[in-house]
Amino acid sequence: MNPYLYRKYFVKTRYFIYISFKGTSFHGWQIQPNSVTVQRIIEEALTMILKEEISTTGAGRTDAGVHALVFCAHFDASVPDLSETKSFVYRLNRYLPDDISVISVKKVVTGASARYSAISRTYRYYITPIKEPFYKESSWYIHGPLDIQAMNRASEMLLKHSDFTSFSRLHSNTKTNLCKIYHAGWEKKEERLVFTIKADRFLRNMVRSIVGTMVNVGSGKLSITEFEEIIAARDRCRAGMSAPAKGLFLTDIEYPREIFV
Repeated sequence: MNPYLYRKYFVKTRYFIYISFKGTSFHGWQIQPNSVTVQRIIEEALTMILKEEISTTGAGRTDAGVHALVFCAHFDASVPDLSETKSFVYRLNRYLPDDISVISVKKVVTGASARYSAISRTYRYYITPIKEPFYKESSWYIHGPLDIQAMNRASEMLLKHSDFTSFSRLHSNTKTNLCKIYHAGWEKKEERLVFTIKADRFLRNMVRSIVGTMVNVGSGKLSITEFEEIIAARDRCRAGMSAPAKGLFLTDIEYPREIFV
């Protein structure tokens, strides 16, 4: 007997789907008219394999060209238990293009939200000082030295503040520009500079704007005092340019353990 014939009688189960994707070919995560997005492709795959209309809600928006080592979305399905089903993940990955991969599917409690249940998110941004073909789509190439110690002193300033209006996209409709940053810092890994930042939430374009402004600190165009004044000004026009999307990676999203079944 085909179980799909009787799905309308089943109570829907909520799942978190964890994916990774290379954002180069996509216009971000969220579905947009006349654009190829990760969400659209994921929903098409889920709908085809589960044989029911599936809609997803992502942990947040990502701009065109931004990558994710870990991204999470939730969806509801009539199938009672997909959690950790290797065959289901395998079938999804066979359907998906090479630049999107499903990591796992986990059953969660009703009402759990990939967006609103998140405790923290972590991003990394990569800068390369050398012209390297294999980093072309995953790093910002900047010729010349950057003072990583000065950039780390600027990172410390971020932890002293909570209003990041100066690093928010203009005319966004967010209700608040308050964020709690838990960690921010630069390190050198092989030849690349890596900025890691972890917070309870992020504003649109926030990480790229912070990186672009910190590069001005590292190149000597801004002092640490001037960097902190930019934060305090709560004025996007005072901050530096946004760093290119291609160097930004979402690397982790943390959720409370009790939402997982």
